[in-house]
Amino acid sequence: MKKQYQITDAGKKELEEELVELKSRRGDIAEKIANARDYGDLSENAEYDSAREEQGIVETRISEIEDILLNAEIIKATKGSSVGLGSKVDLKTSGRMVTYHVVGPVEADPLEGKISNESPIGIAVMGKKVGETITIATPKGDVSYEVVSIN
Repeated sequence: MKKQYQITDAGKKELEEELVELKSRRGDIAEKIANARDYGDLSENAEYDSAREEQGIVETRISEIEDILLNAEIIKATKGSSVGLGSKVDLKTSGRMVTYHVVGPVEADPLEGKISNESPIGIAVMGKKVGETITIATPKGDVSYEVVSIN
């Protein structure tokens, strides 16, 4: 059975854009490989090795994205009274506010405020309602958050 990937519509669009960009690089990489071959002995050709490595990375990522898009389940943010997949949640801890968008693992990017529903914070916040408190165990000790709003 194929794995289903839960992604938002915006996440699907980002992956489609990345796929187009990666596919457009194929010609440049093929040209680099051809140019590197002209340098002679391939066994000691750093340019050739570098171009082949870049080709491998790009082709692997293209394959990953195509698999994700083929098996994607689009999640819709539901306006509800509790946190679910696709929800944006405002949390308060020690007087500071943080906002997270709960997404599937494929889309997770903590630096952009997108947390996976499988991450420690994601697991703890799922199903919670405004006013509830959650506690997350971190290397520096437990951190408590209060759910302030759900969008």
